[in-house]
Amino acid sequence: MTTNERPIGERHNPVMLRRTLDLLAPALAEPGATVVDCTLGLGGHSEALLSTFPAARLIGLDRDPAALELAGERLAPYADRATLVHAVYDELPQVLSRLEVPRVQGVLFDLGVSSLQLDEADRGFAYAQDAPLDMRMDQTSGPGAAEVLNTYPPGDLVRILRSYGEEKQARRIVEAIVREREKEPFTRSGRLVEVIREALPQAAKRTGGNPAKRTFQALRIEVNGELTVLERALPAALEALAVGGRMVVLAYHSLEDRLAKQLFATGSRNTAPPGLPVVPEQYQPRLRLLTRGAELPTDEEIAENRRAAPARLRAAQRIREAT
Repeated sequence: MTTNERPIGERHNPVMLRRTLDLLAPALAEPGATVVDCTLGLGGHSEALLSTFPAARLIGLDRDPAALELAGERLAPYADRATLVHAVYDELPQVLSRLEVPRVQGVLFDLGVSSLQLDEADRGFAYAQDAPLDMRMDQTSGPGAAEVLNTYPPGDLVRILRSYGEEKQARRIVEAIVREREKEPFTRSGRLVEVIREALPQAAKRTGGNPAKRTFQALRIEVNGELTVLERALPAALEALAVGGRMVVLAYHSLEDRLAKQLFATGSRNTAPPGLPVVPEQYQPRLRLLTRGAELPTDEEIAENRRAAPARLRAAQRIREAT
């Protein structure tokens, strides 16, 4: 049985599922509660939310039409309570407006690349398989990874690899890429992996797993504008939360996690000028942190699902309206 033929439930093992459900539970127990899964993927978290909270309504967003189709099949038993929308998660305000949902009680972000995208070889996300260099989460729009590699100025490529991939050997890799693209444009992931492998010194190849991992991550983030979108999406989701509502963010990259950390830290502080004997309402914190720092998956979960290893979970509750 191929990857594509396996049942959806076997293709997607939701990360830190029990903890996510426990954190959202107090906000979703009441009838009429709405939860938004901003990163629907194959629907593993959404299925668990719908089955665990039988009075809740779910809105699921995904930019990948293939993921929406498969998640729709998985969530068919809950069709009367689930609305699936083809949208990038920074479009949440427009989606809620169209659906006439003013506020929601729960929001979940499970960031990064989905199991579907990693497992479909022809998507080009996985450095372990030779495939067309695409990496678009929505294959109906925008340039793919090959166009980025073949057309970006060297300085931009170095910046992307350093910023999004935290690649220390960025300049060396980019020099090799530029030499190779002048001979022939990049079209396949296998060739890129070989160029990276040959460009790195032996010491760099002995640590940190596949030497192409950081470059592929950086290209994926650039192609999909992930951090730019997330910078807009997290505050928008927070604004959509009703008082008492809860938000959970699962990040797999230090830059994603930093955005969530900063947003939650800012919202959980009072903004009063120093020295006031009593802090007026407008300066009181808007958020209550539900996690101490970032929570990590257990060793047992990582053993069962290696894709959980880099996960970092943060959660917060909205405790007052903005003024």
